[in-house]
Amino acid sequence: MKTTTPKSSTDAPPAPIRRVVLTGGVATGKSHVLELFATRGVPTVDADQLAHAAVAPGGPAWHAVRCHFGALMFDAQGRLDRPRLGKLVFSDDSARTALNAIVHPHVRAAITKWFSDLESRTSAPFAIVAIPLFYETQPAQVFDWVIVTACQDDTQLARVMARGLPEAEARQRIDAQLPTAEKVRRADHAIWTDSTYAATSRRVAEIYRELSADPHSNPHLETGGP
Repeated sequence: MKTTTPKSSTDAPPAPIRRVVLTGGVATGKSHVLELFATRGVPTVDADQLAHAAVAPGGPAWHAVRCHFGALMFDAQGRLDRPRLGKLVFSDDSARTALNAIVHPHVRAAITKWFSDLESRTSAPFAIVAIPLFYETQPAQVFDWVIVTACQDDTQLARVMARGLPEAEARQRIDAQLPTAEKVRRADHAIWTDSTYAATSRRVAEIYRELSADPHSNPHLETGGP
């Protein structure tokens, strides 16, 4: 009689990498928090950088953006004048919707490919993509966890103005996004960044330990964009 030896647990395929999204309003500390996770060995990618690549000369969204918004939004080298376009889209809802409709599909495709490529390149239990407009855009992708960065309203306003924007424009950009309190309510974890750097680091460490503890679990499924 032919017998077979049961496969050991070590022969089982590795668990899929957890897909984690980091979101939060403008100037709430996303870049800093993403860097803190990266220093712990977590694979990370920023959707803003993917969007920049999409609209760069030769990028997949460059031609459509130029056709819709016109050559005056670009410099002599064909590079998008981001401050000029920013003033337009944050003062005109229809322009912002049009820009998102052009750029976001390319960003989504890049995020999907990034996660897929990770499956064969890392044994990390989870990876993080920073998506500033995760809750503001049409649901399109599934994530296991959502982390939101947050700070008090006056702190956020001061930080945006420190980037060189007058108060009216700073408020415009903040108001174009879902309120921080609502993002915190929807997320699995919140990281408040208006205390000390040490406090933020401790909170990142807590979340890192929790998400690393059991890579086989999938406790929350959230959908969101871009």
